[in-house]
Amino acid sequence: MNILHRVRRLEAGMTRAVERAAREWSRSGAQEPLEVAQSVVDVVAARLEPAARGRYVFPFNRIHVAILAPSKDDRARFAAVLESEPTLKDRITARLRDAGCDSDVQIAIAYVPRPGAEWSASEFHVDFTRGAPPAAAQPAAPEPAALEAVLPRELTISVVNGTAEQSTYVFTLPRVNLGRCAEVRDTLSRLVRTNHIAFLDAGSNHSVSRRHAHIEFVDASRDYRIRDDRSAHGTSVVRKGRTVTVPAGSRGIRLESGDEIVLGEVRARVHISGD
Repeated sequence: MNILHRVRRLEAGMTRAVERAAREWSRSGAQEPLEVAQSVVDVVAARLEPAARGRYVFPFNRIHVAILAPSKDDRARFAAVLESEPTLKDRITARLRDAGCDSDVQIAIAYVPRPGAEWSASEFHVDFTRGAPPAAAQPAAPEPAALEAVLPRELTISVVNGTAEQSTYVFTLPRVNLGRCAEVRDTLSRLVRTNHIAFLDAGSNHSVSRRHAHIEFVDASRDYRIRDDRSAHGTSVVRKGRTVTVPAGSRGIRLESGDEIVLGEVRARVHISGD
């Protein structure tokens, strides 16, 4: 093992120790889904092995990630974040590719109700194995009706008061984050959230929290709901002249075309295909 690799592992171990001590000191509870995703990527990166001429190799071709999600709400929350772009699989693949390794690795993710005795972290566990590569199989094309049932309806958000990176956004994602700045990082400069609708860090936009609110697509009812992420100045919806407050931590409010989302002093208009 070369000196650079030893230093990198030592730094990773020190960072994990500091994070663990900070969580115990603050009693902040479980990590957010995006924090768990970054921790999983860090664990995968720690298994990279140095090779000749400064290269790295990844000695496994199968990764199994188990994530603690005791309730249906926990599973839905993690799935909304870890399965939206970039997905957890995308993040792992990108980290391996950045190290110059073969990124053709099987990655499986499961949500489990309780941790195993072998877990080294309280929120997740990663198993690494190496086996014979599976035979290539041609995936069956999904039926058009099945695609329609899975894909969210097209959601268009137009900023009418405030300044964002774009004036209009169009999405077909299961979750859309709204907040100030495109990336939100913690005190250790780790990425903890990506805002799909990112308001600039200036002027009246300061009434928008960095982690202000998010919109979720509900498969069963095929509609969108907006939820407040415990923002400083609150979230509300204006519909036909009537203002409805979105309680923090609640199931949120169903959105309709023509609604205006109010984030502090900022407003954005909603259009949903099919309405």
